[in-house]
Order: sequence, then structure tokens, then C-alpha cells
Amino acid sequence: MTREEMAKVMDEIVVRMQEFREAGQREYAHREDNAFGNFERVGERLSLPREMVLLVYLEKHLDGIHSWVKGHRSQREDVEGRILDAIVYLSLLYGMVVDRRETEWKQIGIAQKEQSEPVTPHSKWEWACLPCSQERAKENGSDNPEAYLVTHPAGQPCPKRDQ
Repeated sequence: MTREEMAKVMDEIVVRMQEFREAGQREYAHREDNAFGNFERVGERLSLPREMVLLVYLEKHLDGIHSWVKGHRSQREDVEGRILDAIVYLSLLYGMVVDRRETEWKQIGIAQKEQSEPVTPHSKWEWACLPCSQERAKENGSDNPEAYLVTHPAGQPCPKRDQ
């Protein structure tokens, strides 16, 4: 396959993926304003986070893809459909990551106003300190403070804050 032909295939994937997502939204999400409604409802019933529910759904399609790659060609659903579903699920997972990050950053914004120090809940007993986490990330050549969380005991201010 040429690069130009592959570019056309990728364009087709994007169009078909959007169609799959829209059909899934109508069928499973129930509410137009919550793209993750199905995962959240099932998660509540099973006491699982929505991301774990999504992974279970994704694994079903990955299992079929693995079977196809290993030579099992007669399946209920064609492998192209399974691949598109997997892409949609991965896109939804990406959306969940973005949603969780935005929610956490909103919490940080509230904490900044209330406590004059940006913090986010890290555990029941500690707080992740955004300035220290940003500094540690920078020291490690990263712009992702979430990958380098620095915690302080709950209720104790950042020791660097007054420096």
C-alpha cells in the first residue's frame, strides 16, 4: 500500500469512527450531555471506575482482533468493525483522561482561592503540591507535573511557599 493510499484509509477511519461514536452515544449514553453515561452507570452497579468498565468493553474487541491476527477469520463481527470500535473506545478513554485532568485542575483552582496554595487531593492523608510537582517535573525535563507528584502532609503548607 502506498503512503497516499494509507492516507485515504486513515481519512476513512476518522469518518467511520465518528459514525460509530455517534451511533454508540445514541444507543448507550442515554443523555446527550454525558458521553460517559453508560460506563458510569455500569461502574456504579459493579463498584468499578468508569475507566475499568471501558477497558472491559475494549478487551472484548481486542480479543477478537487477536483471534483474527492468529488466523481465525470466521467471526460474528468483521475485524474492521472491531478495530473501529477499539479506536472509539481508546478515544473515549482519552476523553476520560482529559475530563479527569480538567476536573482535578478545577479543584486546584478552587484550592488556590480558598487556601492560597494550589493543591489537589492525592490521598486521604496527603496533598499533591502543584508548585513542587511542577518544579520536580521541570528538573526531570518534563512539563507534566502529574508524573512527578510531590506530597506534603495534609494541612501543612508547602515548605517552599515562603521562600
